[in-house]
Amino acid sequence: MESARIVGALARYTGDFPLAEDLAQEALAEALVSWAVDGVPAQPTGWLLTVGRRRAIDAFRRPSARDDRYALLARELEDEMAGADTLFDPQAVDDDVLALMFIACHPILPREARIALTLRVVGGLTSAEIAKAFLIPVPTVQARITRAKKTLAAARVPFAAPASPDVAERLGSVLQVVYLIFTEGSHASSGDEWMRTGLSDEARRLARVLVRLAPEPEVFGLLALLELTAARFPARLDASGEPVLLEHQDRALWDGAAIRRGRAALARAATAGRGLGAYGLQASIAECHAIAPSVEDTDWPRIVLLYEALGRLAPSPVVELGRAVAVAMAEGAAAGLALVDAIVARGELPGSHVLPAIRGELLTRLHRFDEARTELGKAIALCDNSAERANLERKLAELP
Repeated sequence: MESARIVGALARYTGDFPLAEDLAQEALAEALVSWAVDGVPAQPTGWLLTVGRRRAIDAFRRPSARDDRYALLARELEDEMAGADTLFDPQAVDDDVLALMFIACHPILPREARIALTLRVVGGLTSAEIAKAFLIPVPTVQARITRAKKTLAAARVPFAAPASPDVAERLGSVLQVVYLIFTEGSHASSGDEWMRTGLSDEARRLARVLVRLAPEPEVFGLLALLELTAARFPARLDASGEPVLLEHQDRALWDGAAIRRGRAALARAATAGRGLGAYGLQASIAECHAIAPSVEDTDWPRIVLLYEALGRLAPSPVVELGRAVAVAMAEGAAAGLALVDAIVARGELPGSHVLPAIRGELLTRLHRFDEARTELGKAIALCDNSAERANLERKLAELP
């Protein structure tokens, strides 16, 4: 979680993004040796940043890098080293992380490469986690990241936040990256934990920074979506860390402050007079859940309408699956199952465990238990998250 701050700070100091990532890795390698002997320092991130900057000075002093620019930069860095205790300020790195995001989302990179690189460097996701989010092979993700780094190095992209005219050009990619980081945090694609709240918290922080930088309606829409979704986090796990589904959650545990922040951001998104964008519509769906006293009292017809609008604005099988669930709640399991079956017939979401999991749930409600057992078995086989897989296994065991 600290890697983005360290890489961002080192990139600002060196003016070289690929070099900064190498320096951060070298600092980590030194930590693995040093900390085992001397213990973990009081400020681990500051320690890593200090070592990274020392390695930068060493790199600039090499014969191949002794030009005037590097010599001057090395002297400046060395002077700053005198105040070692002030090298790292946790409150002063936001701009570095934001600049790092906009560099990774530079227009010279293809859109897919921008998102993959930012998720890797800023979000700290592994190639496997990124591949899971995009439903593509891991080698494809790795190739995109490698090409992106080489392109940025060849183009000598400077480390700096973009000027105002360039912000809008890169904003769409940055918003999608923040959304995907949050999604990975709220529903971990792999591992032993159902949620990785550290990632979600970082995504919310970045969204708040983006709102200050670019107060556009869709930026407020994204912030609203993240706040309203995160408001339910305190009730999503029980005392033993097991997942708690929406219908069983204690809504008294929901974060009322996050709900108020989310609704305020959604109101800002809706005042621009241009209509809500994709993130604003998703935030409106989240708001319906946030203000409902129970699952039964949720305004499901409104959620269906919102999903229909979202499907026209940003069509995807995931949106269709969400609409199917809403229709099942509003009109009955049979109506929802018909929409799910249409997704299956089109061959969409073939590697997702969510599709058979939802189909198994709807079949269970219709008392078609043998078919439900088959679908839940498929979901278990496709699920890479052990906590969610255990939840599916319990559902399977409870079938009549």
